[in-house]
Amino acid sequence: MPRVAVSAAVAPGKVVEAARRLGLNIRTARKRRRLRQTELARRAGITVQTLRRVEAGSLGTGIGAYLATLWAMGLESDIGALASPDTDAEGRTLEAARRGKRVRLEKRLDDDF
Repeated sequence: MPRVAVSAAVAPGKVVEAARRLGLNIRTARKRRRLRQTELARRAGITVQTLRRVEAGSLGTGIGAYLATLWAMGLESDIGALASPDTDAEGRTLEAARRGKRVRLEKRLDDDF
């Protein structure tokens, strides 16, 4: 199956906005650390062109580039909170609805004759 790139033209508006906001947050973090793009790109192991796409919030840029950039600035601890099951209220509700209503005792065979 051919690989289809996600672009701003076909992605939902909220997805485009979230990517743009993430890119701006990364750019702000870099500037606050007084890092040049070349230095941050070197630390993250990506090219300057890729870093520019990350800071622009490009949907076609791989998630690894975003994660490496965050790691290079010491922001990797924030990544664990993304889509955390602990904060997924809808998922917890659906899981609870699938659970059985009654508690059943475990049926074990007795080896005593």
